[in-house]
Amino acid sequence: MNANGYRDYFKVLEVERNADAEAIKRSFRKLARQYHPDVNPGDKTAEARFKEISEAYEVLSDPDKRRRYEQFGQYWNQAGAGSGGMGGMDVDFGRYGNFDDFINDLLGRFGGSGMPGGFGAGFPGGGRGVPVDLDAEATLTLSFSDAFRGCERTLAVNEERVQVRIPAGVKDGSRLRLKGKGNLQPGTGRRGDLYLTLKLQAHPIWRLDGDQLRGELPLSLDELALGGEVSVATPDGEATVQVPPGMSLGRSLRLRGKGWPLRAGRGDLLLTPTLRLPETLSEREKQLLADLRQARSVDPRQGWAAAARL
Repeated sequence: MNANGYRDYFKVLEVERNADAEAIKRSFRKLARQYHPDVNPGDKTAEARFKEISEAYEVLSDPDKRRRYEQFGQYWNQAGAGSGGMGGMDVDFGRYGNFDDFINDLLGRFGGSGMPGGFGAGFPGGGRGVPVDLDAEATLTLSFSDAFRGCERTLAVNEERVQVRIPAGVKDGSRLRLKGKGNLQPGTGRRGDLYLTLKLQAHPIWRLDGDQLRGELPLSLDELALGGEVSVATPDGEATVQVPPGMSLGRSLRLRGKGWPLRAGRGDLLLTPTLRLPETLSEREKQLLADLRQARSVDPRQGWAAAARL
């Protein structure tokens, strides 16, 4: 500030005198974040600088105020209706939760006249405000069972308890929108939405593959070789599947309509066989396997050795 009380608002905002509205807004946001009291607690110099930046932005962001400022200099305010800028305001920074709360309130008071959008929705009063994102983001972790069956959760959002209904069949990364439960803009009552991103905990058996539910099915050597009916566990309980003789480990058994809940019914459940050998064999089992070795008619590695050469 000069001795005569004149502030060069262009220098305050560190822009050229021919700077357009977008450049002014961009510089204001950078400087305001740099000198905001939350970032500089107890620093009176930074607080004074912040007020000066805000006052300069109030004037230069308004086309009519800027025109009078450029025409009349330090007497711009006497040349028209006074603005009562930030320089004469006592700002209680403590009542704002964070920088965005303050900036939303500040820019809402300015009315947004002449300020281009791109940072949020318009403010009441006909003008477009400096854009502010009032929507909030949060992550909610669910067990695989809760995601499969659906559940209810109670969340603490902005000091209020919100009941959330999680529909059956949500997937990892799904997003739920809670309308009107986001950030509150002080002084206007405007409130955004809360978006919940859902994270699913891993399950020891089941995993999602698109719309299909997959899991491994342990089978014994004789079940793989001879086939037959096998009792298996599914998310709904016990079920019986038919294992074909000579079941390959690369194939899967499909249980239609027993998988993940979808918008239209249920997906399929795919069971991939794995060979489960006992940790110890009885003498009878050892003898039978030895007999099998002697009676085996097919070399399992036939043609494999030649193909494996490089």
